[in-house]
Amino acid sequence: MGTFTVHVKWGKEKFSDVELNKDESPMVFQAQLFALSGVPPERQKIMAKGKTLKAESWDSFIVKNGMTLLMMGSADALPSAPVQQIKFVEDMSESDMAKAYNFPAGLTNLGNTCYMNATVQCLKAIPEIRDNLSKYVGQLSVGNIMSDPSEAITISLRDLYKMMDKTSDGIPPIVFLQVLHTAFPHFAEKTEQGVFQQQDANECWTQLIRMLQQKLPAQKSMTMGEGAQCVGSSLIDQYCGIDFETTMQCDEAPEEPKTISTEKQYQYSCFISQDVKYMHTGLRLRLSETITKASPTLGKDASYTKTSLVSRLPGYMTIQFVRFYYKEKEKINAKILKDVKFPMSLDVFDLCTPALQERLKPMRNKFKAEEERKLEKKMAAVQSGVKPMETDAKKTTFPYSFEDDIGSNNSGYYELSAVLTHRGRSSSSGHYVSWVRQPDDTWVMCDDDNMSAVHVDDVLKLSGGGDWHCAYVLLYSPKQLVVEEDTTVKIAETVPDEAGEVKV
Repeated sequence: MGTFTVHVKWGKEKFSDVELNKDESPMVFQAQLFALSGVPPERQKIMAKGKTLKAESWDSFIVKNGMTLLMMGSADALPSAPVQQIKFVEDMSESDMAKAYNFPAGLTNLGNTCYMNATVQCLKAIPEIRDNLSKYVGQLSVGNIMSDPSEAITISLRDLYKMMDKTSDGIPPIVFLQVLHTAFPHFAEKTEQGVFQQQDANECWTQLIRMLQQKLPAQKSMTMGEGAQCVGSSLIDQYCGIDFETTMQCDEAPEEPKTISTEKQYQYSCFISQDVKYMHTGLRLRLSETITKASPTLGKDASYTKTSLVSRLPGYMTIQFVRFYYKEKEKINAKILKDVKFPMSLDVFDLCTPALQERLKPMRNKFKAEEERKLEKKMAAVQSGVKPMETDAKKTTFPYSFEDDIGSNNSGYYELSAVLTHRGRSSSSGHYVSWVRQPDDTWVMCDDDNMSAVHVDDVLKLSGGGDWHCAYVLLYSPKQLVVEEDTTVKIAETVPDEAGEVKV
């Protein structure tokens, strides 16, 4: 049937150059109009030359390039009679539960698109990305979808997040899926049954970050001081970029000079081997590896030891569990099911260069002093037998970034914010789910458009070891120091003595 470019008149507004593909269901076209106007598909009435578009087919609905279609429908909810009725939790539907508990909006599975839904939910847990997307200027068009994939991805993700912020119901991310398929055609591959194939969620995560990295400009905060600098040219570089200082030493020619360089990554790989029982052990394995490359001294390929240390910490640390490996015989990405424990609070001080460790110490000392103050207050209350009362004292939140490096982490401390899990035996099959911490420190499991509250203990059970959901990608947010006003001055003046002890 083909693709057409049409104009749509809706009241006093007119949307120009809207793509209409007759090879797809009319619902896809209606979803685009939903994104443009806010009129839900069920309230849209689309007409052309006296004919009304049916939701199930294009039959008898004639379309030509450049023609104008008329759309009728209200973007506001239709008024309904007030109903006062007591509803018990046991009688609530999943939609009612989502509204009652103020769950975030879920995303409808459009056919093996759970990998995309889980990734979108996890990335939404980074407020700086979410906030800067909302300020991004631009409109989705046929032109940028075809010629500038990063522009189309950025705009469509912005629009999807805006829709998610307006409701707690499930949203069909049809437009965003179309843009993703256009930008990355392999995500649109189908099975013999004609349904979309399952894709690797971490690959989707990596590609979306790469697209945003090209479009979201670096942030300059006036509150960070005149010396504040932009790391790289992108917001993603600032808040997600990890710098590794790497040293290459030739094992077969010790006299060959070492080469030192800096590598930027947006994920920290956690390697899983027989001996890895805890995430931190896997992170340390990333710091030393053996590779083969050409040796200028020997004039041939030789074995090199590559050692790495983190020289710059981002505000948000993404850690990928390397759970999949390619099985040549079966031609699949098989999964390592091993149980690897991960913490709710992460400290990466020992993974950093000595120079960065020195920069981290002042803020770490402030954290330590505040912990000691709270402990002393608690012990004093126990000894006096008087329970400490909650006060209305003003609290001060310290910046988590260095003054000269916006988006960095100045302490090495992190808190778990989101987990993307996989259930199954292969990355190209099974099911992906996201588990996201809410602002009130509760957790929600986002299983496509099924949202449910979970306990933090349930999150810690995602470490693997069987066919249950296994952590695949983890997002850690910066731990921020919050103190009461009367302790701010004391903490700011703490200085470690020669033994490393802190005295207030």
